[in-house]
Amino acid sequence: MKDTLGKWAFILGVILAIILGLIGASLGGLQAWLVSLLILFGLIVGFLNIAGKQAEKFVMAAIVLVIASYMGGASSTLTGVAFIGPYLGGIFDAIMVFVIPAVVIVALKDVYDLAKA
Repeated sequence: MKDTLGKWAFILGVILAIILGLIGASLGGLQAWLVSLLILFGLIVGFLNIAGKQAEKFVMAAIVLVIASYMGGASSTLTGVAFIGPYLGGIFDAIMVFVIPAVVIVALKDVYDLAKA
């Protein structure tokens, strides 16, 4: 049950991130609700899907995504691509909304495990 819920949270989170990236601005008030749902899916993924040896790889991959997004300006760079840029930038931003809660949970679980030792 736990594995199934985690897998579905990941799949639905990615699908929702793509949908929000493509049509997020046109959703109006529904967008805030869907972003909250995306954060919830990220939290579920962090709690249920990532543990043990996977945690280090996941945190490293997430750090690279966050650095590329915020320090490297990937979202603004993607937005500048003709025709599809705004959609790519929106998808990338929505994926960050999904990944950041998951990585925070995984990092906190790792810190807790280190503190126990």
